[in-house]
Amino acid sequence: QVQLVESGGGLVQPGGSLRLSCTASGVTGRINAMGWYRQAPGKQRELVATLRTDDGVTEYTDSSAGRFAIARGSAKNTIFLQMNNLAPEDTAVYVCNIKTTRPGRSYVYDYWGQGTQVTVSS
Repeated sequence: QVQLVESGGGLVQPGGSLRLSCTASGVTGRINAMGWYRQAPGKQRELVATLRTDDGVTEYTDSSAGRFAIARGSAKNTIFLQMNNLAPEDTAVYVCNIKTTRPGRSYVYDYWGQGTQVTVSS
């Protein structure tokens, strides 16, 4: 059973920084991509950043580019999100995601964590 556990959220003042972590366990097959999404109250879940594991290519949104950085840990089942210059509009539940495939199959499995709350407020 795949489990994703996030940590690192909290309350931070505008302009501050946080580093989120996500560790996956119970994964069978190959992790093709790892990423972070967020969901603010009353809004749909949106992409923050993703990382493709085969070549390390990362993707950011206009909101996260230049302020956030996604990176994979030395333990390949761990991923981080460094968030700098945080603003109140970054307040949301941040959710970890991994996409996996199994040998000989093209179907992509999506797994999600429970999320960690990030609140940016003075």
